[in-house]
Amino acid sequence: MPWLRDEFRSTLRLALPLVIAEVGWMSMGIVDTIMVGRLPESAIAIGATGLGQSLYHSIAIFGSGLLLGMDTFVSHAFGREDIEDARHTLVNGLVMALLLTPILMIAVSFWPALMHRFGVSPELVEPMRPFLFALNWGTLPLVSYFALRRYLQAVNVVHPVMFALISANAVNAVGDWVLIYGHLGLRPMGITGSGWSTCIARVYMALVLLITVLYVESKRDIPHWMLALRVDAQRMWSLLRLGAPAAAQIACEIGAFSGATALIAKLGPVPLSGHEIALNCAALTFMVPLGISSAAAVRVGQNLGRKDPVGARRAGWSAIALGCGFMFCSGLVFVTFSRMIARLFSPDPQVITVGATLLLIAAAFQLFDGLQTVATGALRGTGDTHTPMLANLVAYWFIGLPLGYVLCFQLHWGALGIWTGLCLGLIIIGSALLIAWHRRLKPGRVKQFA
Repeated sequence: MPWLRDEFRSTLRLALPLVIAEVGWMSMGIVDTIMVGRLPESAIAIGATGLGQSLYHSIAIFGSGLLLGMDTFVSHAFGREDIEDARHTLVNGLVMALLLTPILMIAVSFWPALMHRFGVSPELVEPMRPFLFALNWGTLPLVSYFALRRYLQAVNVVHPVMFALISANAVNAVGDWVLIYGHLGLRPMGITGSGWSTCIARVYMALVLLITVLYVESKRDIPHWMLALRVDAQRMWSLLRLGAPAAAQIACEIGAFSGATALIAKLGPVPLSGHEIALNCAALTFMVPLGISSAAAVRVGQNLGRKDPVGARRAGWSAIALGCGFMFCSGLVFVTFSRMIARLFSPDPQVITVGATLLLIAAAFQLFDGLQTVATGALRGTGDTHTPMLANLVAYWFIGLPLGYVLCFQLHWGALGIWTGLCLGLIIIGSALLIAWHRRLKPGRVKQFA
């Protein structure tokens, strides 16, 4: 099938920079953890930083999910060569980001008090408080970055997105060195300095993409922005109708794995450490189908914008094949080298045993994780964000986690029980979204977005 080779090439051209960008996003938190780990009382520093990052991103990523409808609108407009409408979506997406910022910042500000009420140790909450305060001031540039990124990747401009995140890691690392430890004449700020460094890096990311958008648009044959600059409540409402289910789907997924972590924490430090090893490995491989998912949303949307459902179908299936192929290979790696991988994280034999066992479960769901991630993007390209939300809600919260709880605490499977429940949830989600994608592009099921 010669078309399949061409589709693979087109998808990879768009997806590879986005995959690297996703890895860059993940790396920023890892660098922060390494840098604060060199402080005195490193366990408290790492714990407070990790808790603060987790709590902040639970709010911020939900907010960014509300902007995912831009993928659909901009890619459809670009496919039908309506750049004015694509710009119009960008402007209103940025207005949405501005309006969302105070809501997100207020929500984040409640976390320290809530952690106190939940009984989290003050020795973690108190250093986390100024760290979270610093992170919170980066909310506007962060959500603006997400809006600008959605626009650029939907018009096939992806290399600046990759550059922004890679170079932002350098900005963040230098900022950590200066602000955490007090170099260049500044006083040491400890983990609070890490928060301000991340904030500065996010301002940098937003500025890089803003400059890129202005440069790219200045080269087009359509120089006027008069239509685009109109604030359109109807367009923002349409974006929210698409984005809200996508944000809820992200919340269901993040919440499920956060809930699993909380349940496993009750079992003690050894199961929790093994869980973190397997979870970090699964999160790393997840970055690849996540980048492919963004490419799938764009390519499906562009084909539908130019009224080519056959091209949209081929773009979706080729992206799903790429995502599943990679995750199948990563699953084989987990099976073959599970103990070796676990040893990279800890010398403790008990932790290695738990981590290696959970990596085998991670291997079992790799294929379905890749399937559900890329299918979610392909469906978003058609304008369907409700199906992934419902699949995640039912599979994780009504089946996977309850089953995992029973296996863990009533049948005494331990962490293996929780991961078995998560595995079943991912199998259900992947299967459901594959069926949904197969049915989605039948005549009369897809509308144009303008």
